[in-house]
Parts: sequence; structure tokens; C-alpha cells
Amino acid sequence: MFVRSPIGAVAIATSVGLSASLHAQPANQPEALPQIQITSKRPVRHRLVRRSIAPAQAVRVAAPATAPAPAPSPAVTPATAQAGVPGVRNAPGQTVTTIPTAQFLNTPQFEIGDLLQYSPGVSVKQGNGPRDEGISIRGSNARNGFGIRNIVMEEDGFPVTQPDGLSRSDLIDPHAYSGFDVYRGPSSAMFGNYATGGAINFHTWTGAQIDGFQYGMEGGSFGYLNNYVDVGRKIGPLEYSLFASDVRGDGFIGNSVFDTQTVNFLGSYAFTPDDLVTLKVVNNFTGTELPIRLSLTQFEENPFQKGCATAATAAPGCATVSLDANGFSSPTVPNTAGQAGLGRHDRRTITGVRWEHDFDNDTTWRTQFVFDDKDINQPTGATSAVGDSPAYNIMSDLTHRSSLFGLGLTSSAGVFYNTERLSNFTYDVAPGGNATLGALSSFYNGGQHENYGARAREELKFNDSWTGVVGADIERTQISTVNTIYSFPSGVPTPAYFPIDTQYLNHAEEAGLIYRPTNAWQFRGRVATGYGTPNISQLTVTPAGVSGDNTQLKTQTNLGYDLGADWTPNKTTKISVTGFYEFFTNEQVTQSPGAGLMSYTFNAPASQHRGVEAAVDWRPEPGWQLTAAYTYIDEFYTDYLEQLSAGVFTSTFNRDGNKIPGVSPNELLTRVAYDQPTGSWKGVGGFIEYQFKDGYFIDNANLVKVPAFGLINLNAHYIIDLKQNELKSATLFFEVRNVFNKTYVASANDITDSLNSTTGAENPGSVLATTGTGSIYAGVPRTFVGGFKLAFR
Repeated sequence: MFVRSPIGAVAIATSVGLSASLHAQPANQPEALPQIQITSKRPVRHRLVRRSIAPAQAVRVAAPATAPAPAPSPAVTPATAQAGVPGVRNAPGQTVTTIPTAQFLNTPQFEIGDLLQYSPGVSVKQGNGPRDEGISIRGSNARNGFGIRNIVMEEDGFPVTQPDGLSRSDLIDPHAYSGFDVYRGPSSAMFGNYATGGAINFHTWTGAQIDGFQYGMEGGSFGYLNNYVDVGRKIGPLEYSLFASDVRGDGFIGNSVFDTQTVNFLGSYAFTPDDLVTLKVVNNFTGTELPIRLSLTQFEENPFQKGCATAATAAPGCATVSLDANGFSSPTVPNTAGQAGLGRHDRRTITGVRWEHDFDNDTTWRTQFVFDDKDINQPTGATSAVGDSPAYNIMSDLTHRSSLFGLGLTSSAGVFYNTERLSNFTYDVAPGGNATLGALSSFYNGGQHENYGARAREELKFNDSWTGVVGADIERTQISTVNTIYSFPSGVPTPAYFPIDTQYLNHAEEAGLIYRPTNAWQFRGRVATGYGTPNISQLTVTPAGVSGDNTQLKTQTNLGYDLGADWTPNKTTKISVTGFYEFFTNEQVTQSPGAGLMSYTFNAPASQHRGVEAAVDWRPEPGWQLTAAYTYIDEFYTDYLEQLSAGVFTSTFNRDGNKIPGVSPNELLTRVAYDQPTGSWKGVGGFIEYQFKDGYFIDNANLVKVPAFGLINLNAHYIIDLKQNELKSATLFFEVRNVFNKTYVASANDITDSLNSTTGAENPGSVLATTGTGSIYAGVPRTFVGGFKLAFR
């Protein structure tokens, strides 16, 4: 497993402002940034080119291209510039970073975080598996122990977030995508439940973009190898693309060998000029060994878990989990990850279909259905989760373009319903290796998580300089099941039943405004709310890290304000700045009670998030490009009393003013690149990148802090254009990641503060650094990665 993979974490050259293009500029001119445009003509009503969502003037901040001599696109472009891109949603006033993956053709792409970090405000940490990442927008998911929460994720407009709010990035191979949109800030008025941090929509390569056959391979240190293919065509009213990949590796941490396969299909057929049907299929299998997360002390002693075959012969710093010797009760015996056989074996299958019908040039009706099945087998610690959770998602909306007092008006309204069957069987992991299952300790099976509601939006274009939008939604959520927990008095399994039947009614509103006084300046402002209900896993895990009743959890909500400006003083310079301030109520914070135990969630009554996102893109001479992005985030509690217990002692601590754990306050990412634009060396290039991530606290008392780090990464590449042959193009690349072999923390889950059971005093950071297990994964050491991609007609 690559924890902050050899393909990914280090090469982070973020920027705001430019879409990618592979067309060359004249050799005697600097690479130019086109004029910013906010107005656009209404698209021609033709199903073969029309987008699936009605056009509008969205604030779309796009990342820069890095292909040889690219011709950058506008930093803030109208949504109609993405004609033909499925599922794009318009959000005037909201900062939406569009990242075209054409800029990554000359680099390895192991995990999606390699690409997402090109969007300011986005941060990633390694999850439980080779491509499982915790993706955060403005710190939204930094406090979650695994997977992705507080963000809604879609592919080509089809949801890949299940109704319980959980997304996993295992199914995402970055090579499958032509680009993606990152919506930053509260977005529940548009995306519904769990969009408190924002949303991400991925675009797979279309058949027209592929127009043939592509084969690529990349590999390098630690046994990494990825073979992938793309096939696609557009033939009259039919368009299709098919992606498949096989990814394997040995990992650089003990017990992290992995093997994962992905298939991704997108097809559409225009039955009439007014009717388009789109089919989406994704299937992924993830098989991976899984190391144990470490305490800070263990990380300092043995970051890569070497010499950890068994607990009896373990080297200093090896992590262990305590397994019940008989498979269901004490006494326990320590096991290392390899000795116990920890890992994940999961399958995810998504099938969706969308029908879009134009009543006329101004009115579109869209209906969409998605089936999403998650089948897991996860012996990740002292317990193993096993379950199959099918989900169904249906939505229908109507969009109409008209005028109001002579002003352009776009109106939309829709309804939605989604439900997930709740199924999870938790077994104790028994000694003996190969993730031997012991007794069934708890289960729920047959209940459901259900969301349904309605939303509406109105977008008004006042004149060529001003555009505004208002939107709202209302949503009801119901979670119902029976959680059965077993105890073993005298060795006899005895069930206890805990019915769960909770209902939540939430609503969200937003208002956005764009002002563009000149071609060089654009200003944007937005106020919006978001909400996220608890999910079944949060409701059934207690602060002790075991199955039980945690139904006192409440819905978290947030109110956010954004102000931003984009300045393009000339054709080669782009500067963007966005400031945000968000107020949270009942924020859900997840932390680990220790190695091998399940993470649990609690509500912090009030907290605040604020920050600044800034980026620069400068192209002074043909072939040269400097990009830089800086993100500042300050998140702190304003109302939170934490109660801790040990032995006969119980104490309450006021955490008001403390930093919320898991959030790095400063991240800087920059790249200097050169690509030869003309002559016999055209297509030859390279870049140097630097990433800095500031240290951050991982406990509520702010006693334990993960150290900061800075990494350097080098790339050389050659892109050959062969337009006159059956082989259209060839791309070769080689990279060195973490050039100076820095040992750093790539992922740290929050840990629980504790009391001294003898004195009742709060334990200091020196104690938590040792006892706070189940937290840290090390980042990738110096790594060499190379590869190629061939495109055929």
C-alpha cells in the first residue's frame, strides 16, 4: 500500500485560474491568458452537443495546464464553455475550481489526491488502503477516521456518495478522468445532505475525446505497476468510452501489499434531437493488506513498520492489536498486522441511467436512476466488518430559461429520493492469522437510511456585469434498524437489542452574486448553509470504540460566507484570492480511542472555520510557468466541554478556543516548469515542485502536535505528436518523489485525551504521544516512478 503514495502525495503544484489545453502558442509570444468572460450565448438546442444541465454563468476557477506550450483557458469561465460535459452544475458566486486532467498527462497518477490537491482549499490524507484517501475541503473531512464524509461526490453527474454520506476513493483511478469540479463551501442547497464542506464532480473521458484506443503503463519503487486502457468513439448519435485498469504494489510499509481492478463505462445515445439517454457503470475490486496506525512515539521509532512479523519477535515501535484469545472474550493476545492478517476485500458496483428531454429550446426535463452496491469484508483491527449495502437513488428536475422584466432568468426545481439497506456484521478477529473470524459481536441487517426532499434555484442576469442566484432545499432523513450486540457470560452468546429509529428534517439556503466591472477584474460573494445528519456507523459506536448506543448524536449544520476576487492584469498573469468564514453548530468530530478499536463521533456544540485561499499563475516567456497556491485555515471550538473518565475519576475540560484537531493551518504548493514549445526538442520538459504542510494538533486539548514537513519532487517528460500515423501520440515521463528522502506524517487520525487513573489529572502530551495509538501512517520515502502512454486512432 502506498501511504501518501509514490505516485501522489508529494507532487503538488496547486493553482487557481487556468483550464488546460494542448494547443501551442506562437513561439515569439508569451503564453497568454484569454480575457475573462461572464456572458455567453445560449447553446444551440442539439442533443449531440448540449450539456445535461442548463447553462448559467458560474464562477469556475480552473487550474493551469502543464502540457507543452499550453494555451490557458479563462480563470473564470461561463458554464457553457463546458458544453458536452455531463453533470456540470452551475453555482454563481461559489468558488468552483475546475481541473482538467490534460495537465497531468506527463506525470504518474496513482491516487485521486494527486490531482485534487491542485485545487486550493483541498487537503488529503491516507485512508485504509492504497487508493483510499480522506479528502477534505476546507478541513471538512480532516477529523474522519476513514473514507470521505462531509463532501458529496459525483461522476458525470451520477452520485457515488451513498445515502449514508460515505464515499470511498478506492474506485477512482485518476487515468479515467478528463477533469473534475471542486465546489467549495456549504453546498446542501444544491447537493443535499452531507454537503457541509462542498462537492466534487468527476468527468470521465468521453468517446469523442478518446477517439480511438489508448494504452498506458506506469511503475516504480515498491513494486508499483499500473496497466490501463481507454477505448472510445463518437459515431453519429452514439458516444461511448470504456476504461479499465489493473493496479498492484508491495507497499513501503509492512503488511501493505495491494491489488485493485477498476472498470468505468460512460455511454450516451440521442434517440431524437430532443432525447438523450446516458448510461454509467463503475465496478471496482480492492484487495489490500492493511498496516496498523501508529502513535507518535511508534512513528518516531519505526515509521515503516520493519521487523514486525510477529508480536513476540517485533522490533521496537511495532504496532499491535489485542485479539481475544478464544475469539470472543478476555484474555487477549497481541498480534501485529501481518500476524493477524489485517486488510480489506471490498467490491463496489454502480449502475446509473439518465434521460434528458428538451420540450423546447428553453425547457429541459431530466430524470436519473442509480443503483449502488457496496460489499465489504474488512478485518481492519480487533474486529472485522462484513456486509452488503445496496442503495438506490432517483431524482427528477425541470430547468427553464426565460426573462423577468427583460432580464435573463434560469429557473430549476426538482425532487429526489435515495435509500440504502443497512447491513453490517461485526466479528471479533481471532488469533491464528489470515483474519480468522471469531464470534459475532454485533450486527444490524434489514433497516434503511432514507433521504427525500425537493430543491429549487433561480438565477438572474441583471446585466453584463452582474449575475445573482438564490437556491434552497428541504430534506427529510430517516434511519431505522435494530442493532444487536452480543455479550458472552459463561461463554454463551447473549444478545441485547437496541432499536434505532431517528428522523431529521433539514433545510439549506444560498445566495450568490458575481460582479465583473472590467475584463481584468471579477468579484464574487456568497452566503450559504449546509447540513449533515449522523449515519448508522456513528450511531452504533460508543466512545470506547466498540459497538453500542450513540444515538444522542445530532445533525451538524454550518453557515458560510465567501468573498473572492480574480485579477488578470495581462495575458500571462492570473491572481485569485478567496476568503471564507463558516460557523458550525453541533460539528461532528471523529477520533480514535486506540489501536484496533473503531473510531467514534461526538458533537461539538459550536465552532468556527475561517481562512484564505490564494493562487498565482505566471507565464513570463514561452514554455515557462510558475504556479503557486497558499491555503490558510483556522478552525477552533467556541463552545465545547469535554468529559473524561479514568478509574474513579471524572473531569470536565473547557476546550473553548482550542484548535480543532486534524487540520493543518498552512499549506503551500508551488511548481516551476519548462516545456520546449518549438523546434526539434518540442515536447521535452520538466518541473520541480515543492510542498509544505504545517504541523497540526491531533487531540482536543492541543497537547500532541504532528510535525510540519516540506518535500521536493522532480519530473522529466517528453510528449511526441504523431498526427500522421495510426499512433497519434506518445508520452514518456520519469519522476523522483521526495528527493531528499524526508520521513514525514502523511496521515494522522485524531486521538482521545485521557486522565491519569491514579491522580485524576489530565495526561500530558508526552503520555498521549505513547498511548495515542491508532493514529499515524508515514508518508512515502524517496521513490522513482516512470511510465508511458500511447494513443492510437
